[in-house]
Order: sequence, then C-alpha cells, then structure tokens
Amino acid sequence: MLTLPRFTAATVQTAPAFLDPAATVAKAASLIREAAANGAELVVFPEVFVAGYPYWSWIADPVACSPWFDRLVRASILVPGPEIAQLCDAARGAGVHVIIGVNERSPVSLGTLYNTLVFIGPDGTILGRHRKLVPTWAEKLTWAPGDGAGLKVYDTAIGRLGGLACGENTNTLARFALLAQGELVHAASYIALPVAPPDYDMAEAIKVRAMAHSFEGKVFTIVSCSTVSEEIIAAMEQLVPDARARLERRNSAFSGVIGPDGRVVGTPLIDDEGIVYAEIDLNRCIQPKQMHDIIGHYNRFDIFDLRVDTTPRQPVTFAPAPAPAIVPDAAADPLAAAPL
Repeated sequence: MLTLPRFTAATVQTAPAFLDPAATVAKAASLIREAAANGAELVVFPEVFVAGYPYWSWIADPVACSPWFDRLVRASILVPGPEIAQLCDAARGAGVHVIIGVNERSPVSLGTLYNTLVFIGPDGTILGRHRKLVPTWAEKLTWAPGDGAGLKVYDTAIGRLGGLACGENTNTLARFALLAQGELVHAASYIALPVAPPDYDMAEAIKVRAMAHSFEGKVFTIVSCSTVSEEIIAAMEQLVPDARARLERRNSAFSGVIGPDGRVVGTPLIDDEGIVYAEIDLNRCIQPKQMHDIIGHYNRFDIFDLRVDTTPRQPVTFAPAPAPAIVPDAAADPLAAAPL
C-alpha cells in the first residue's frame, strides 16, 4: 500500500552575518541544531544566505557599487568547499536535510558568481546544487545565469525535494520541469526587498507565488526569506545616505509553508526573525491531483512538448589529442616501401 512520508519542516527567516561567510555558516549551523532539536527533518534557509545579498545594486549606480562587488566576491564560497563542509557536518550531526542559498564563486573565474541553492542530505552528503537560471533585474550586475544541470529533484527519505531561488519561482517552465520530475516538496528561497516599487507588496508577492506553485502542482512549498538587519543598513549607509529609509520598509519578507491546496499551513512570519515549523503530510498531495494533475492526466503531451537542456556549461572543452600517425618502417617491412 502506498504510504507517503510525514515530517516536520522548518523554514528560517533571518539575516546573515553580512559578507562574513564564517560567521554566517556558524549561525546556520546553530539554527540547524535548534530546528532539529524541535523535531525538524528539513531546514530551509534564504536565498544567498552565505553571506549576503547585493542590496547596493538597487540603491546606487554601478560604478559606485563596484567596490562592493569586490567585497562580495571575497565573501563568496566554493561548492564544494570548506564552508559547505561545515554545513554538511551540521546536517549530519543533526540528522536533517538542509537547503541553503549561497553566493557561489566560480572555481576558474574570479569575476563570476552564481546565486546557488545547495541541497544537503541528513548523512552530510551534497545531494546537488541549483544555480539561479536568470538573475532578476539589478541582480544581473552581480550573478551569472545558471544552467539546466541543476534543475533537478532529489529523491529523499522525506520525499522528492526541489527548489528555486526568488524570482525564478515566477518561471512557469522551470517550475514545471521540477514538477515533471515528481517534486512533492518545493523550497522557495527569497530575500527581503524593501526597495521594490512603492506599490509592490513584497511579502504578498512571495506568498502568491508560493500559493500558485503549490496549487498548480499539488505540492508543499516551503518559503524561506531573509531579513534586513541593522548591520546591513549600516553598511549601505556608507554608500547611500538615505539607505535606512529605503531598507526599513515593512511587508518585505514572508516565510512559511503552503499546502497542496494553495493555503498557508500554520502561522507564517512577515518581516520578523524566527523559525517557522509546519507538519508536512505528503499523503495530502494525492486527492487534489484527481482534479488537476498537470504532469499526468490533466495535460496534453501530444500538443505540448517541453525540452530541458541539462548540459553543464563550461568555459572550454578540451578534445583529446589525436593519436600519432603510424608511419611504416621500410627497414622492418620492405613491402611497406615498395612501389605499387
């Protein structure tokens, strides 16, 4: 008889130690242990939690922001790398699954960063990574686009896990690609963006996107959003005098869990820091699919055809050197040199 997992999920809403990967990883490890002590088997962290979001790109011109890009590169990490190893140790020690956003540095280029989600298993292994496919708006000044190699769903003891970063949760085809791999638990990582247009309610926009994915796919969506700390505001005041007024706007962060019926599970957090816990029962994903199963009976695959290129993009491909030509040795074989 089919029985799907039931477990407790935790989603973290907090700020990193700004541009300090060591301190941020230590904070994440502490939060992993805290969530596990409260019964969580999955802990989800915000977008680029290690170690901060480039708010400067939204409040100043590119030339003035260039030194801050330099600082972000220096605070970025490798995947795998020593900081990821510490997070893997924390996951293993707590026996939990972890999904966390990082600023990933290219292993071959000092000027290329990726907005990356890292998936870690309860045994401390790296399940995989997803690089944000399209940086949003001003983010294009910071991150390179990812590729389809990380557009994957991971089969785990608590269900099939997938995830996307911030604005790409608006990308219908990316979301469908995950659903089509059997995704049942979707991690949606975000940052608080108080500098959005005045008529844009960021917290509500985050919730709407999560509700749309859950309702369309009949899955659970776990939303984790960062907050804007006093440390971040003080840093940005070095760049723009009115940074505080622009970064303290309310309704900028939403973290919580959405069920397969598109409704909020439990009590979410808006703006405030903390950990949201929710009980996930994947058996609830079955009944709603009788009406709409967009990866099965409620689609027309004879009409629609989605193709996903999962080839990893590399700056160079080295072809093997051709084998040396074999030249006949006339002394050894007189016939080889004989005229035809």
